[in-house]
Amino acid sequence: MYTALTIAGSDSSGGAGIQADLKTMAAHHVYGMSAITALTAQNTTGVTDILEVPPAFLAAQLDSIFTDIPPQAVKVGMVSSGALIQVIGDKLRQYGTGNIVVDPVMVATSGARLISEEAVEVLCRELLPLAAVLTPNIPEAEVLSGLTIPDAAAMEQAAGAIGARYGCAVLLKGGHRVSDADDYLWQPSGGRWFHGVRIDNPNTHGTGCTLSSAIASNLARGYSLERAVEEAKAYLSGALGAMLDLGKGSGPMDHAFAVAGTYPAGH
Repeated sequence: MYTALTIAGSDSSGGAGIQADLKTMAAHHVYGMSAITALTAQNTTGVTDILEVPPAFLAAQLDSIFTDIPPQAVKVGMVSSGALIQVIGDKLRQYGTGNIVVDPVMVATSGARLISEEAVEVLCRELLPLAAVLTPNIPEAEVLSGLTIPDAAAMEQAAGAIGARYGCAVLLKGGHRVSDADDYLWQPSGGRWFHGVRIDNPNTHGTGCTLSSAIASNLARGYSLERAVEEAKAYLSGALGAMLDLGKGSGPMDHAFAVAGTYPAGH
């Protein structure tokens, strides 16, 4: 049995956060576990309230998981306070975890900052050096690199600068700022573009969570990083291409795997 852990916020609408992560892990035939950093009141249109868990409770969740079912990969998503980030870094070092995928949720696609400057500093100091791969979007990569990213060449430069600074691989997601579906993976051994086809689907809530948790699932299965990214992008394209719509009476299995975008074997 493959195992993976998501450390992230809970999305009450089920479209992002730990709910998207666990659905994605299940669809990859990986046993998913979760440590919740915050409860959120949100849906596909936005977040209306956030309730962070106390740092001691996050530590207790992580101790419970690692002392019973050690994960073969870890995905870290939304963490909005420096104290919680510090707990995560301490526990990942304590238990010697590998295959850590950090989705540095700092800046929304709209450009709005999601965490404080202090929390960004702790994130960069405590978590990024532990990561096997980071999965920033372009606004987040601009924060991490200090560079402006207007085009594909700048994506390559920024990914390389971030990777060299923190000693990890970087999957820089193009998005609508540069490209609709082309992502760039930087590793010390060299860079590689992963090209995709733009899918005109308005239901993109949770795609970043799904991509990073799919990469973590593939790493848990023993794939190389390049193959993990390649499979994760194909999986996400399948999810978007399915054009599933939760608002129009889809059946129970459709609801359960709409964000995951696929079905368990044999369904």
